[in-house]
Amino acid sequence: MDVRDTVTPGLRAGDRDREATATLLGQALAQGYLDMDEYENRLQAAFAAQTTPELRPLTADLPLTQLRRDDPRRRAARRAAARRSVAFHLAAYLAMVLVVLTVWLVVGLTAGSWYFWPIWPILGAGIGVVAHAVPVKFALPVGCARS
Repeated sequence: MDVRDTVTPGLRAGDRDREATATLLGQALAQGYLDMDEYENRLQAAFAAQTTPELRPLTADLPLTQLRRDDPRRRAARRAAARRSVAFHLAAYLAMVLVVLTVWLVVGLTAGSWYFWPIWPILGAGIGVVAHAVPVKFALPVGCARS
């Protein structure tokens, strides 16, 4: 008798496969597709699965495309990341403004040259900050869908 005859048919399930199934089950729980008892039972079965065919039935009755696309936690995390990126951009911009104004003041005091050249880097970089912030500020609200 060959060893391959005793092994369950199908591909072996790895940790990544089990974790992906667990993530989908967690999203289904968060969106109300599963109650807590059913979630716990399916989660235990997911981490006990040896092959990928054992994982498939655990999510077969769930609307997976809805879970991935409309997950409110994912949307909220993306919005928070976009807002943080604007805040970082604004902080860098303000630091640059402070540096160029300091250089302008030092040059003005030491050389007597008072041409206000910092206006050009301030305006140029300001356009970039505004172009970054406006789409984030006026993005669609959480409940709206894009058409």
